[in-house]
Amino acid sequence: MKKIICAFMVAICALAMAMPAQAQLLKWGFKGGVNMSKLDLDRALSSDNNTGFFIGPMAELTIPVVGLGLDAALMYSQRGDDYTTMDEGQNAYEVKGKQQGLEIPVHLKYTIGLGSMLGIYVAAGPDFFFNFKDIKISGLDVDTKRTQVAMNIGAGLKLIRHLQLGFVYQIPLGDSFSLKEAGQAMFDDGRTKTWQVSLAYLF
Repeated sequence: MKKIICAFMVAICALAMAMPAQAQLLKWGFKGGVNMSKLDLDRALSSDNNTGFFIGPMAELTIPVVGLGLDAALMYSQRGDDYTTMDEGQNAYEVKGKQQGLEIPVHLKYTIGLGSMLGIYVAAGPDFFFNFKDIKISGLDVDTKRTQVAMNIGAGLKLIRHLQLGFVYQIPLGDSFSLKEAGQAMFDDGRTKTWQVSLAYLF
């Protein structure tokens, strides 16, 4: 999987270097939105969807005629809720705290113009999340992964040349955390699956 991510990053760099200066269009702005996250464990135990938020600066580089380009963002991101319950038959586990950290999505983006003021796009690329704060689950010892990698797949609208409304699903490429029952040696692995709804303004 690391080889796939490295190849993707090389392709992005090659695309940016291959674009002639007169064809480049670089925009800067800000991006924010809502995370809808769900915790899933190997034991078929999962939480309800819980909300957090993300916000930060972003940049977009496009080739106007072709419609191909890339974007990237540097965002503070929260995943999950301050309190929820995971139910496994007769056992109930209380989850407290949000995952909080730095999120860096990098997308290869293709845009189809529907006029001078409207366009639709599809996007895909890696998402890197660097966790700063752990969640806590009652009765379990939680080891949160400091670096979590996902693959983003999304689509959205470009409005009046400056606004972008986007939808992204993050596919985890590894475990988000591991845990064990208090006093037992058996570990379970878990993943954080996330939907994102974003609104961006580019100058």
